[in-house]
Order: sequence, then structure tokens, then C-alpha cells
Amino acid sequence: MAITIKKVSSKKELKTFIRFNYELYKENPYSVPDLYDDMLNTFSPKKNAAFEFCEAEYFLAYKDNKVVGRIAGIINKRANETWNKKEVRFGWIDFLDDIEISRALLDAVAQWGKSKGMDTIQGPLGFTDFDAEGMLVEGFDQLSTMATIYNYPYYPQHMEKLGFEKDADWVEYKIYIPDAIPDKHKRISDLIQRKFNLKVKKYTSGKKIAAEYGQAIFELMNEAYAPLYGFSALSQGQINQYIKMYLPIVDLRMVTLVTDAEDKLVAVGISMPSLSEALRKAKGRLLPMGWYHL
Repeated sequence: MAITIKKVSSKKELKTFIRFNYELYKENPYSVPDLYDDMLNTFSPKKNAAFEFCEAEYFLAYKDNKVVGRIAGIINKRANETWNKKEVRFGWIDFLDDIEISRALLDAVAQWGKSKGMDTIQGPLGFTDFDAEGMLVEGFDQLSTMATIYNYPYYPQHMEKLGFEKDADWVEYKIYIPDAIPDKHKRISDLIQRKFNLKVKKYTSGKKIAAEYGQAIFELMNEAYAPLYGFSALSQGQINQYIKMYLPIVDLRMVTLVTDAEDKLVAVGISMPSLSEALRKAKGRLLPMGWYHL
């Protein structure tokens, strides 16, 4: 049977689009599912501020009346203006191990992009750098994180067969923290702190950190991330959304701000415990019992 590509046009089909990933990886011990409600919000123009400068279409692949693949097509107008390109992005791509399925999915995005005046297809990428990006090419036996993409080894094999070339390498590191800070590191830290009159700030109130430095944190990210691959600056709408979304729920013991002599923010470090095992047990759902594991 031929592969049929259908554009997602209803909430029911969007739910099918999201759930396909859960079904494809439900027996895989390394894949970490996204939270279902987060995905609904990400794909909704009413909930995702990135739609201020992005447009998107979602596609499902069918074979024998069964869903066998999915893909999102995205045009980030701000990124294209920043990098002087005409690129359509593909993201949230999943498929069974059949080259005709992956070909049909990517062709659907390429044709949609071409109809919008784009001349290049690139991915996997999301709307912005706050979405998961890239395609795993090694490390298939490592537990994924909630911020990274896990995929089967046949994915990059399909990409190569279809003529795609790797454009960048992204590396994920596992760093083992010692019981105490090495004396050399501490001396350097103290020296730099005194030389530049830096202050380390810790907070115990999410509301207070949002009020005093919420805007500054994301403005700093815009400045620091500007040279990164495919980056587009966060809009004010996105900044407002992320301040409300993230700052109230992070463990403030694991958030560190550094300011200069004029109290201007010059660095921020945000850490969090791994939620990978909890998300696997929750199976992407907060209800009825997913919240317990988280």
C-alpha cells in the first residue's frame, strides 16, 4: 500500500500526532516522553508565543489506514531574517523503519515550505531553542532527558539515504560533581569575584526573583545565545510566557545569579534534578497518577 500524507486539521488529529511518539517508544527503556499537555500548548497558536513570528503545519503518514509517521513543518521568520535565509524547519519527526514513510514526510514539509517561498529544508528543529532539537547519532543506550530528543538508530540512516547532510554537531555531556570544590577552582572564583566586584545572589521567593530579574534573565539569554546555531531572539511575549511558566516551579536552591557593581545581571546558572525516570513512569500524563511520580 502507498503512503498517504494528511495535514492535521482537527484537535483529534493533533492528539493522534502527539500520541504517536508515545506508542512508538513505549517499550524503549531510554526514551523519555514529553508531558502531553505541554505538547498541546506548544502546538497551539493561542498558547505558544512563538507563533508571533512562526507558522507551522503538522502532517501524519498513513499506511493501511494506520498512522506510521508524523512530522511538523515550521517557518521561523525571525530566524530567517537573522541569518538571511529562506529555510523551512522540520521537527517532531517520528516514523517506522520504512524509507518510503520518512521520504513522504520530509517531502510534505519541503513542498509546504516551497509554497511559502522557502528554498532549504533543515532540522530537526523546533519553533525556538527552547524546544528540543537535533537527531541522536550515537549514545542510543543512554537514558534521555526531558530537554533532548531520543530516536532510534535507523533515523539518521534514513536521513543519509535521502540525501541529507549533517550541518552541526551538538554534544551532551555527563559531568560528575566532586564532593567539594577543588581549591584551585575556588581560588580562581574568589579572584575573579573581587577583581570585577561581582556578587552572587540566591533567592528563596519565585515571585521576588521574577520581579527583580525575570526580564533580565531572558534578555541575558538573548544576548549570550545570539551566535548559536539557528538562534532567534525571544520576543517580549515569549519572555513573559517563560517567566510565568518556569520561575514559579524551579527549585531556587539550584538557581544562581551573578551581578556586577551596578547590580546588572551578568550571569545566571539554572540546574534541576532529572525528571527522566518520573516522566517515564507518568507516561507523559499528569493525570490520573502521573503527578505522583513527578
